[in-house]
Amino acid sequence: MHYYALALQTRCRAVNALNLADARRCVLTAIETCAAQVAASKGFIGPDTRLVVLPEYFLTGFPMGDPVESWAEKAGLDVDGPEYDALGKICQDNDIYLSGNVYERDRAFPGLYFQTSFIIAPNGDTVHRYRRLISLFAPTPHDVWDRYLDLYGVEGVFPVTDTELGRLATVASEEILYPEITRAMALRGAEVILHSTSEIGSPELTPKDIAKRARAIENQAYVISANSGGISGTGIPESSTDGMSKIIDFNGHVLAAAGPGESMVANHEIDIAALRRCRRRPGMSSLLARQRLELYSHVAHPQTRYPANTLLDDTGKHVVPERSHFIKTLKSVIDELIKQDLI
Repeated sequence: MHYYALALQTRCRAVNALNLADARRCVLTAIETCAAQVAASKGFIGPDTRLVVLPEYFLTGFPMGDPVESWAEKAGLDVDGPEYDALGKICQDNDIYLSGNVYERDRAFPGLYFQTSFIIAPNGDTVHRYRRLISLFAPTPHDVWDRYLDLYGVEGVFPVTDTELGRLATVASEEILYPEITRAMALRGAEVILHSTSEIGSPELTPKDIAKRARAIENQAYVISANSGGISGTGIPESSTDGMSKIIDFNGHVLAAAGPGESMVANHEIDIAALRRCRRRPGMSSLLARQRLELYSHVAHPQTRYPANTLLDDTGKHVVPERSHFIKTLKSVIDELIKQDLI
């Protein structure tokens, strides 16, 4: 099994300064731009281009102090909203799987939003939805953990989707720095990690760039990482998050990488059969098969660092926090670790 994948590096137009109506129009315009770029890129790369990964929050930019509830209204997508229909049409028109990262509302948690990585199949159906688990200034499933597990189970926390292109999983942005997340996906069979990111562009190796290669090696998985081709409309210099999109194979080799600006350069063949041969070959390179997971359970399981359920009240209902809630919680965790002489 082999096909071409593309980490499509697109420019983001932030909606922060727009009113609600203009923000929603901007999102749909961004999808139209994306549709044209996907079609043109596939036409250039070739008809065997079957998988396209888009950057983190490619439709809206990120909140810059916006209240949680206001950002949910302005930038959040509904799971059955017109934006997903429009993205699904891109898949239908181009016979591709499409992945990206957006802010999403969930009717079970009104007033909140979750940063969501999605995969849409060629028939236009959303077949995969992963909500970012670690974030500094935004709600996550871990903040409403008990209710989230009741609703979606562990399969909804660490989804892996079996497709004709292999077993696909997603990870968001800085979560590439947390090996436990991609490890959980690999332990559930993931072969291709789709990484939507918006990270600093640098001629030097960055922590995230190193982490992409490490995650590919340790999980014997492809990593397809799409970065922003700049972000406009925030006041931050536009090219601060630019370049660095790349495709990495299961040995950690960079197969293709994009420079600055909007780009389709990060495209390459994905050979799932070769990956499976590598995973099944007995020897020193059998990194997944040689894992002895019981070794870690005594260290990891009893410990709590950043606490769960910080957005659930005593009755189990969720609350909509002030932005300050997140940094206050983090400071309290750091204080406790200092007290225990662990950091």
